[in-house]
Amino acid sequence: MKNEKNIEILKSKVEEVRICLFTTISAKDEFSSRPMATAKVEEDGSIWFFTNEYSLKSKEISKENQVTLGYSSPADNTYITVNGKAELVDDQVRKEAYFSAPVKAWFPDGVQDPRLILVKVTPETAEYWDGTSSKIVLAFSLLKAIVTGDQPDAGKHDKINF
Repeated sequence: MKNEKNIEILKSKVEEVRICLFTTISAKDEFSSRPMATAKVEEDGSIWFFTNEYSLKSKEISKENQVTLGYSSPADNTYITVNGKAELVDDQVRKEAYFSAPVKAWFPDGVQDPRLILVKVTPETAEYWDGTSSKIVLAFSLLKAIVTGDQPDAGKHDKINF
């Protein structure tokens, strides 16, 4: 039951933001990040992306599959990081189901593009911050904290495991 609740929290937050910084480990053991659009979050919590099978990112995933996804929506005060394992998946059924017009900009031959492959991220842990208050309420909370020395109310924060 707890895992189902955690998956639902993850799914709703990731689907709300959609774009993340997808971070891998480079051949020099350095962090390597790039923006990527989420193609799908499945009911089991797995997060799917499209990529070029021959990209540097794909090579990095093949060498070290531990990744971090950083989602950020400052306008909504929503932030989430996901740590998990990535794998390259060549699944024609999912390609067809998850393909969208924006993906076609990168892969003009569509789902038949020989370079097109999916990346599946299986989350292990996540952490999120959700300040659902308006910017005015948040600014007031920060100002009040400065004056009173109390901790500001920045919204909900939690760590979740899968």
